[in-house]
Amino acid sequence: MMTKQETLVLTVYFDGRCGLCSKEIAHYQAIAPAAKFRWCEIQDALAELETLGLSEAQALKQLYSQDSAGELFYGVDTFIQIWRRLPRWHWLAKFTQLPLIYSLAKILYAGFAKWRFKRLTHCQLAASKQVS
Repeated sequence: MMTKQETLVLTVYFDGRCGLCSKEIAHYQAIAPAAKFRWCEIQDALAELETLGLSEAQALKQLYSQDSAGELFYGVDTFIQIWRRLPRWHWLAKFTQLPLIYSLAKILYAGFAKWRFKRLTHCQLAASKQVS
């Protein structure tokens, strides 16, 4: 039986200019039920992200999503929301939510996201726009 949260459409905002991000999202798109997701490249959704209170640089720093009820998720919580809605991936969402695993996943993802953001030129350009 699906939970109410799993039946809500999830809009996922991803960095389409990042090779790793694009490959991962392409994999999810290939296996995802069509009615459960709306995939948006950050660069094509800047006005929409602004209505959520997110700058381009903020959105590029970690993976964001919003369900059709308006709840905003980011980082590991977005991955959990994606995995809950994918066939045969529910187990990973449940596993990642275990307290110790969840804490570790948040730390590891935060480190990876920071590293990725610092090394990609378009992320640094977005950050410099925010400062100006």
